[in-house]
Amino acid sequence: MIKRAVRWLLTRLFRVRLLGIEHYHQAGDRVLIVANHCSYLDPILLWAFLPDEVTFAISTLMFQRWWVKPGLWFAKVFPMNTLQPLSVKALTNYVKGNRKAAIFPEGRITVTGSLMKIYEGAALIADKADAMVLPIRIDGTQYTPFSHLQGVVRLRWFPPITMTLLPPRKLTLPAGVTGHERRRRLGLLLSDLMSNMIFETGRHRQTLFGALLDARAVHGGGHALLEDLQRQPLSYNRLIAGALALGKALLPLTRPAENVGLLLPNLNSTVAAFLGLQVHGRVPALLNYSAGLHTLRSCCGLARIKTLLTSRQFITAANLQGIVTALAERIRIVYLEDVAATIGLGGKIRAYLAALSADYWYRRRDRADDPAVILFTSGSEGAPKGVVLSHANLLSNREQLAARLDLTPRDVLLNAMPMFHAFGLTAGTLLPLLYGMRTFLYPSPLHYRIIPEIAYDINATVLFGTNTFLAGYAKHANPYDFYRVRYVFAGAEKLQPETRRLWAEKFGLRVMEGYGTTETAPILTANTPMFYRAGTVGRFMPGIDWRLEEVPGVEMGGRLHVAGPNVMLGYLRPDQSGALDPPSSRYGQGWYDTGDIVQVDDEGFVTILGRAKRFAKVGGEMISLALVEDLAARLWPGHLHAAVTLPDDRRGEKIVLATQYPAADRGALAKYGHQQGYSELVLPREVRVIKDMPLLATGKVDYPALTSRIRDGQDAA
Repeated sequence: MIKRAVRWLLTRLFRVRLLGIEHYHQAGDRVLIVANHCSYLDPILLWAFLPDEVTFAISTLMFQRWWVKPGLWFAKVFPMNTLQPLSVKALTNYVKGNRKAAIFPEGRITVTGSLMKIYEGAALIADKADAMVLPIRIDGTQYTPFSHLQGVVRLRWFPPITMTLLPPRKLTLPAGVTGHERRRRLGLLLSDLMSNMIFETGRHRQTLFGALLDARAVHGGGHALLEDLQRQPLSYNRLIAGALALGKALLPLTRPAENVGLLLPNLNSTVAAFLGLQVHGRVPALLNYSAGLHTLRSCCGLARIKTLLTSRQFITAANLQGIVTALAERIRIVYLEDVAATIGLGGKIRAYLAALSADYWYRRRDRADDPAVILFTSGSEGAPKGVVLSHANLLSNREQLAARLDLTPRDVLLNAMPMFHAFGLTAGTLLPLLYGMRTFLYPSPLHYRIIPEIAYDINATVLFGTNTFLAGYAKHANPYDFYRVRYVFAGAEKLQPETRRLWAEKFGLRVMEGYGTTETAPILTANTPMFYRAGTVGRFMPGIDWRLEEVPGVEMGGRLHVAGPNVMLGYLRPDQSGALDPPSSRYGQGWYDTGDIVQVDDEGFVTILGRAKRFAKVGGEMISLALVEDLAARLWPGHLHAAVTLPDDRRGEKIVLATQYPAADRGALAKYGHQQGYSELVLPREVRVIKDMPLLATGKVDYPALTSRIRDGQDAA
């Protein structure tokens, strides 16, 4: 009767929802329940809403506290000393008796709002007891005063609470894994199970604008979250109002489902225009303003863009007048300044009032699979391709990253990665925007002296960049410029050992390298504080299925194919009149062939061996050009190196290394390669010193341009 009364009271106060209760009954009798731990309310919720009698494992210290003792009259508890192995053994024997026990594997209430470290003991209990593991996600209690998040998130007395039960599963390992290795591997399985639970119960089946409204409900409409060089921070209310105002003003100029080009830098108004187009059913196509006229025309043709939104001030500052004039021959150019002038004071007031009631008018969960944005591949190995990503693709990738990182609203993110780059859009803009983090948008990642100063000025705690950009910042920054930074993430190109060493020695920071593609929105893997291995790109994100295809001539690893909720809707093909070409590979529909040759170890850490297109066939052997570049980087650190192939009558192909190291010599590289145990086939036939390496706006080497320059002999040997 008391249990029913507590359940009734909690339901009325917190509007508690219990989802997936059928999984509780599927688990059987011998069950270990594992749940995330957000507040002191969590065990009360589990006791009140789970139908059977469940025994709770609690620490002996908590067991002795006076305010816990009244609860012991109504619930079964199992006191545990986490420092005593016998406690784990005792609970294991208890569960073996066909009983249900609940445990919080984190061992403490979270102080970040995200998962904390997962203790291996819970996994060992499930394994030794041969019990099913039932994951339960508790969401909402972290916003109550009963949590440990005072000063981290906006607390309130009665936020809605959701308890989600996921399907039960067994923790299984291959036969022969014993001892300490078995314990470690079981802990890894449980950690993955918990992070998958956080991802699967996330809210990625909606639109970006709906997720923005959810974020406002959590953090408050007045919470400031977006700032640019004009130093006028936008709150959630102001951003939503700006998006609604711009979107409505653009309605007469566009049609429903039309692809609208955005040629804009990292600015508050760019984010507002991006969201404003989406909320009214238009699809923004983010264009690379540094790509040149030919590429921009090609991208506009791929996406069938008829209207392009830009800014006069930006066009003048970036000296793009000629390109915009040429584009205007085929495309209508609309300037933000002109659109803003049509809104007026009355329009702004109406937009602000609409923003306050947007939860009732602008939620469209049925549009989760609609196109949300069109991005274009970098073109580092050929012509760019149009990539169509849905709302669910982008939100899934945002949830995947958040399930592995302890990012909080107290973090300040400095984003200099352009939004036309998937890394800059998802990780640098949407992730912080939807998690209440304050974001500073900077228009160019190439200002190596200015960006460290801005990081120092705004007290940045999170920084994203490529190897090229991070190396530039480290070279010019004062050792104290990044004094508040706690996370530095590198992607888009291989992180060089010299860059990693420089950040560690100069700033005391460990650079987290990740990997992804535009087609996967973009993050597939990442190193994190709890799972880090230098030289790798980390472990796969939750929800990613992967397979390796055998490649003839490649002994280690294989060609990576992936599937998951973050994989694109499809490509825009120039010969299909704007129709989508959905992802497909030899493994079926929905699978995407990354074209990358990777190696995955027994703990799931991924090492990139190179692009399938970036392997040279020399003397019948497959040679990774990335390996050649890495060899040169180790011998001549601090300089840019790039390997390309040219036809060779005798061997089929020859490798040519282009380098910016002034004293580069093939003999020295050959000697070093032999010392490292590499065969003659791995060594480049030629080494060419070049002054200016052709780069794309993302910092990647422009390999087609470099190959053309070397083939035409534009650089001296």
